[in-house]
Amino acid sequence: MAVDSLDTPVKLAPARPVRESQVALMWRRFKRHRLALVSLWIVAAFYLVALLAEFLAPADPGAYSARYTYAPPQGLHFFARNEDGSWHFGPFVNGYKTEIDPVALRRTFVIDETVRHPVAFFVESEPYRLAGIIPMSVKLFGVTEPRTPLYVLGADRLGRDLLSRLIHGTRISLSIGLAGVTLSLFFGIVIGGFAGYYGGWFDSAVMRVVEFIRSMPTIPLWLGLAAAMPRDWSALQTYFAITIILSLIGWTELARVVRGRFLSLRTEDFVTAAQLDGASTWRIVTRHMVPNFTSHIIAAATLAVPGMILAETALSFLGLGLQAPIVSWGTLLQDAQNIRTLATAPWLLAPGLCVIVVILCFNFFGDGLRDAADPHGR
Repeated sequence: MAVDSLDTPVKLAPARPVRESQVALMWRRFKRHRLALVSLWIVAAFYLVALLAEFLAPADPGAYSARYTYAPPQGLHFFARNEDGSWHFGPFVNGYKTEIDPVALRRTFVIDETVRHPVAFFVESEPYRLAGIIPMSVKLFGVTEPRTPLYVLGADRLGRDLLSRLIHGTRISLSIGLAGVTLSLFFGIVIGGFAGYYGGWFDSAVMRVVEFIRSMPTIPLWLGLAAAMPRDWSALQTYFAITIILSLIGWTELARVVRGRFLSLRTEDFVTAAQLDGASTWRIVTRHMVPNFTSHIIAAATLAVPGMILAETALSFLGLGLQAPIVSWGTLLQDAQNIRTLATAPWLLAPGLCVIVVILCFNFFGDGLRDAADPHGR
């Protein structure tokens, strides 16, 4: 109780307790995990690159030049010292000069630091559609001189720009991970949920199917499913087929987790109350039981994305998944299967580095999200 200037008692309203939603609590716990937070931003940056692939890629991923096969990375420079000791400021790439290898007797490219090709940002380009929807004719950066080589990360065996192909491959590989996990979530929640809710023979049948799929060796299973795809299918049809194949394999683990949660929740009082109130089975499952462990499903899905990306990369690398002209990290790594790549063109292993970074970031992000979703965590 407080007293004003006229000595009149004034009643103070009691402080209302601050209530936070489950999402707010998870975010507050998640921010304490610094490594997971940094990984989240890195993953978001990769998906932003995938979304803006046409704008960020300096060249068409299919454009080739036989003159610059296995050209080394030029690098993008902003500062350079001139011969008179002064400094040059502005983006540029160095030119190439050719030399003859006296041992292998073949032509090799060497960076010529005396030649500089200016690079400009937001340069005019051939018309294209961003994400296949928005018409544009501007690239993020490019050379200002016509017919000037621009290979920031080097060129492949056909003289194609590796950076542009890597950016476009990011869209395919990461979107397959999301699409595959989305289908796996649907199959896992629906099949595992109803198996745990009803139990009995349906539960036994579902678990036997799950155990059968998980007992099969992964590589032969991929071989059989990939071989079933017709060779005359278009690139888009192959893309969706690979996504469905990965989903048919990846739903089993989530189904087991969801089944276990449903077995423990179906005997809770709130489920019994909903049944006595006349709620339908679909409403009990979707409105009462699933929201009780949504955070765990999100964490499980986050940890499942790396598996999908690795599966697509492995299939494409072995020649069983996506094929040219589709550009993905797996198809790009096909060029890194020979000894010459390791010896003379190590920049072709850049897609493998992207796979490692994305997988690690997804794992760190999933670990942080799982800890934040733990109701018993501090």
